Amino acid sequence: MSMQHPSVKVLEKVNFVACQLCALISAFWFRLFLHPSKTSPIIRHVVATLLGLYFAMFCFGWYALHFLVQSGLTYGIMILTGVEHMHKYCLVVALTYLSLCQITRVYVFDYGMYTADFTGPMMVITQKITSLAFEIHDGMARKEEHLTAGQKILAIRRMPSLLEYFSYNCNFMGILAGPTCSYNDYIGFIEGAPRRCRDYKDERKSSSKLRHSEPSPNMEVVRKVTTSFFCLLVFLSVCKVFPVERNIDDNFIANTPFYAQVVYLYLSMLTTRPKYYFVWTLADAINNAAGFGFNGYDSDGSARWDLISNLRILKIEFATSFKVFLDNWNIQTAHWLKRVCYERCPYHPTAATFILSAMWHGAYPGYYLTFLTGIVITLAARAVRHNVRPYFLHSSVHKLVYDVITWAATQIAICYTVIPFVLLSVGPSMKFYSSWYFSLHIGCILVAFVLPVKRRNLPLKDQQKSPVQESFQRHLEATDRTCSQKAKTT
Repeated sequence: MSMQHPSVKVLEKVNFVACQLCALISAFWFRLFLHPSKTSPIIRHVVATLLGLYFAMFCFGWYALHFLVQSGLTYGIMILTGVEHMHKYCLVVALTYLSLCQITRVYVFDYGMYTADFTGPMMVITQKITSLAFEIHDGMARKEEHLTAGQKILAIRRMPSLLEYFSYNCNFMGILAGPTCSYNDYIGFIEGAPRRCRDYKDERKSSSKLRHSEPSPNMEVVRKVTTSFFCLLVFLSVCKVFPVERNIDDNFIANTPFYAQVVYLYLSMLTTRPKYYFVWTLADAINNAAGFGFNGYDSDGSARWDLISNLRILKIEFATSFKVFLDNWNIQTAHWLKRVCYERCPYHPTAATFILSAMWHGAYPGYYLTFLTGIVITLAARAVRHNVRPYFLHSSVHKLVYDVITWAATQIAICYTVIPFVLLSVGPSMKFYSSWYFSLHIGCILVAFVLPVKRRNLPLKDQQKSPVQESFQRHLEATDRTCSQKAKTT
């Protein structure tokens, strides 16, 4: 097994940041000089793809060819196998190719090193490939009445060209750090198509102040770039103060009171998050600078640029439930898991989704421990919310008490669940859980068995014909009519 020299690790990280800053500058140029009103979609596709491949080659060298091979293989499958079954084949092939690359990197080249490895971008490309395959299947192989409201919006009615396909997978805005996005949204951005009223669940985004002119993203980009580098500064300042490895230090476990271990666990895991905030917020800013990510207007008429945002920092840090935390962390990946697995799996969708997420994340055993623990925690959290929360809604004081307790419980549960994700190996992870006597595992299993919760595992066709879905569809159709009327009056 070969190990990288520390200077190589630093160089890779510097290359990544330098490429993202170049991508940010390129994004402004792309929006101003290759605007859809001045340039054909073909030119925009070609430039976005070539820039993306150049940045990938600069960061990862010839390993970047894996991006083309993975994309090329799955495009061939789409063309040769037909729309009826290609979504299954693409999921298996893309995920298998990604897994082979991850296993090779972990167990042959660089075990335990957090580097700017080439499998990171492949994870986003895998999301795009599989999302596209399922959306083509929905649009070209399934009947309209069998689709859910969300699937109707994302369904693709024609096979993308090879250029469109590579542009979607390898464009310079998202090649290094994502985030993933729907194919229809990306093509709309490239072609300069009007924004669709797709976020029909939020009335603020259908504001009466909807304007025809394209808003400027400049202030939002400045805000996100500032936030991202502030997060980077925080991470570099505090990551060495609270090392996660101290949680499994024999001295620390033997001589530290349990309440202090709980507090240290929270602080040590808290200091690992800013690096993700930095990467994802900067990636979001790059897309916005290119003009991608506009999502309508607030009730006060201010533009929203959160169409493909990957996280909401304050909602993460003040989450009062496991679900709220997950809904605001790595948002686009959560959407992908929901659309590809959770909504389509007729039995045990929660377990299936966590397993798919573990396979997608990589070959470190700690990832699987995290997601297996996450299944138990999620089921228990759902049971507690369903059975206990109604008793605290009778007064604002009771609700505040409930929120404080559930905030603390959520943060500790998240840290307990995620620590194997950081420790990576089975040995250190089991040592940590042993020092806690597997208390959350045991408690959550008991809660999940004792407290009743509504089961979700209905056949898909029954879910799609449920009263909630029918009401949701009627609301969607009404929103679409409103959007059309506004467009005409504009």
